[in-house]
Amino acid sequence: MTDFSRRVERVSISGIREVFEAAGEDAINLGLGQPDFPTPEHARQAAVDAIEAGKADAYTSNKGTRELREAISEKHARDNDLDVDPEDVIATAGGSEALHIALEAHVDEGEEVIFPDPGFVSYDALTHLAGGTPKPVELRDDLTMDPATVEEAITEDTAAFVVNSPANPTGAVQSAEDMREFARIANEHDVLCLSDEVYEHIVFDGEHRSPAEFDAGGNVVVVNACSKAYSMTGWRLGWVTGATDRIERMLRVHQYGQACASAPAQYAAEAALTGPQDPVDEMVAAFEERRDVLVEGLADIGLDCPTPSGAFYAMPEVPEGFVDEAIDRGVVIVPGEAFGEGGAGHARISYPVDVETLKEALEIMGEAYRAVR
Repeated sequence: MTDFSRRVERVSISGIREVFEAAGEDAINLGLGQPDFPTPEHARQAAVDAIEAGKADAYTSNKGTRELREAISEKHARDNDLDVDPEDVIATAGGSEALHIALEAHVDEGEEVIFPDPGFVSYDALTHLAGGTPKPVELRDDLTMDPATVEEAITEDTAAFVVNSPANPTGAVQSAEDMREFARIANEHDVLCLSDEVYEHIVFDGEHRSPAEFDAGGNVVVVNACSKAYSMTGWRLGWVTGATDRIERMLRVHQYGQACASAPAQYAAEAALTGPQDPVDEMVAAFEERRDVLVEGLADIGLDCPTPSGAFYAMPEVPEGFVDEAIDRGVVIVPGEAFGEGGAGHARISYPVDVETLKEALEIMGEAYRAVR
């Protein structure tokens, strides 16, 4: 029998999925990382119209439709004050594929990829799949990533470092000063800064800034998606943008692995990006209210939790046995170690549920806390 590749053998099924499978059918799910709002109606209708008109029956350009890439370019001008050429954009099957092709195009066997710990589970796995060596770095007490820590971790074997703001699983938002430093580090050390900005619009305190704003050497690549901002996780539509030579290499990976993003999803994404943004504002306001309810409730329980500035996650410190006890009592949360060694002693709580459900979950978590103390 042919052996399995060493790259795949280094990757296991996500600990998040293992938690879901262990939970009961009636459990309150505070583990799933997706909004609980509908995709905006105008985005849905754009896909329907494209399908009915026969516009979604064939391959699009490998990079995506010109109209979508122009919409993405306009989005970056509007939201980030960036001049992005539509030719330097690839529409992908969600932000996950964008991360994958970026790492595949830039990481050679054994080269290091630096990323936050705790951090999004895909960073470690996709580094292994690219043949690279994961190099997680600890976070500050406020759960942001310190540029100085990243710079200290860089060696002659470093290919890239990942920045994620707002962050999964912590909800932390990096400052403009941090982003300026990340861009400087990328340029001075001539390594790739891969900026995961999927939660860009979900910010409560401070503001989202991209290291691409400060990039003087073409060493920043930005990954984004419609998944979170427009509640389009199931549509699988993301994108990646960067310098022309980097896009050309990423396109080589994308065209053989994916050919093009789903055509109906591309039409929906174009409408989401160019249409009314009210649904985004309404969703963010709801998340902020829930964030406040959750943080206050965790404090009442006795759990210490940095107030998340964005995304829809919180990461409190929890006692041993708390996560299992909460799951047994019917509230799904994810153990912090699923996101790296730095997550040990914490839990990730995702709060895209209505306030009443969140309050019910907090009562149960309070019971779980008292049971393990």
